Amino acid sequence: MRVKVLFFGVLKDMVGTSEDTIDVPDGATLASVFTTYAERFETLGERRPSILFARNRDFAKPETRLAENDEIAFLPPVSGGSGESPGGGCFSLTRERISSKVLVNQLQRPEDGAVVVFEGVVRNNTKGRPTLFLEYECYESMALEQMKRIGDEIASQFAIGRIGIVHRLGRLQIGEVSVAVVVTAPHRKAAFESAFEAINRLKREVPIWKKEFFADGAVWVDGEWDERLLQTPVRNEVE
Repeated sequence: MRVKVLFFGVLKDMVGTSEDTIDVPDGATLASVFTTYAERFETLGERRPSILFARNRDFAKPETRLAENDEIAFLPPVSGGSGESPGGGCFSLTRERISSKVLVNQLQRPEDGAVVVFEGVVRNNTKGRPTLFLEYECYESMALEQMKRIGDEIASQFAIGRIGIVHRLGRLQIGEVSVAVVVTAPHRKAAFESAFEAINRLKREVPIWKKEFFADGAVWVDGEWDERLLQTPVRNEVE
């Protein structure tokens, strides 16, 4: 049977491609496919403890068995289209400049007494090393699903009105907004707490990667998955 394999971030650089299609035997698992590539690319195998697997845009355990035409992805630790949630939230990816004002106007309701806006901005250095610009890439369909999931879970946990998250992709210059989180709520406490929770979870759970460019080279920024994802139960496993 044939499956599509996707690589992102530093893994893409290691194997020299962002996408591959291979034939695998019946009973193949995510782990066995990864092993096939790790035998060809030694540095890929060395990264295994920090890599998560996905099958058809859902996190899955290594022992998950595969089916014909599955789309699988190997995801390095995260470092940072559009859709709406049932509660009226807004979650999107864009290659255009982010306008938090537009997002606020879209989300704010007459009964909201608080609006909290968080913007992540590209700074000009990393630990004193001058930064020229950044590039962001992501597993777009999966990223949108995870952003909506985070937003819906936060909306169910806090007394807020609506929540919106927008993340920029592509090349960003110094001073540009890379991500915006907007929370509207009747009261300020829930709005502040929700915005803080949203950006923290975005950084640890959504498959978005950042590459930083300097005068003397470029590096993918090391990140860290949320510990809960490293123990993700098997989903959509073939019986």
